[in-house]
Amino acid sequence: MTRKANQRGPRPVDRDHPLPLWAQILADLRRRLDVGEFTDAFPGELALVAEYGVSRHTVREALRRLREDGTVVAGRGMTPRLAGPIEIEQPLGAVYSLFSAVEATGHVQRSVVRHLDVRADGVMATRLGLEESVPLVYLERLRLADEEPLALDRVWLPAQLARPLLDVDFTRTALYDEYARRCGVRLTGGEEHIRAVIPTAAERKLLGIGQGTAAFAIDRLGCARDRPVEWRNTLVRGDRFGVSAQFSARDGYQLGLDARRLA
Repeated sequence: MTRKANQRGPRPVDRDHPLPLWAQILADLRRRLDVGEFTDAFPGELALVAEYGVSRHTVREALRRLREDGTVVAGRGMTPRLAGPIEIEQPLGAVYSLFSAVEATGHVQRSVVRHLDVRADGVMATRLGLEESVPLVYLERLRLADEEPLALDRVWLPAQLARPLLDVDFTRTALYDEYARRCGVRLTGGEEHIRAVIPTAAERKLLGIGQGTAAFAIDRLGCARDRPVEWRNTLVRGDRFGVSAQFSARDGYQLGLDARRLA
């Protein structure tokens, strides 16, 4: 690597160059990242405006591209920072709580409750093995880790079992803990399907991600013994979440393909 390529600090933009200013800044920021310049902290918008002598709009466009490719995390009112490695992992083959996983990594989990009510939903009732007209408790939350959006969580529960949950403040508590404590319902197993998806524009806005970031869609049928007691759909940011599994020479590792997804 030449001394010039390894040079730290910003390079001046060329206003006569055919490449847009934001693209020049983007290329230079990537160069600076490659030489390890921002290991301690990534500069904020105003600092970059001063360094490159350009408008805030130009800096924001360069940051938007870095955000879309997962290099930095930034949003309205937030100082840009380098995106860390995947921090939240879901173990396959276990009854899993996103709340517990976030807290176990040392981060603070908080939820913004968007809906908590009783409603009829024939499709979801059927998935729970119930008559289509049976009322369901519906809970929708935007899950945050250290105030940064992590997942959009939607849960349907039989109202006959779950009505006491309507009085719960789910801002800082786990659904499964409250389900067991207030309703006497404890999950013992179920089925889960995980697939990669491209979120809708509305979902991207809620999750604070760009067009280039995929997400995991997790569909779960939770059971108490053999009785279905939960249908859940969780949309998790793909840049902050992963799945893990263990395997052995004796038992091997089985990956199930859902034929309906392949049709």
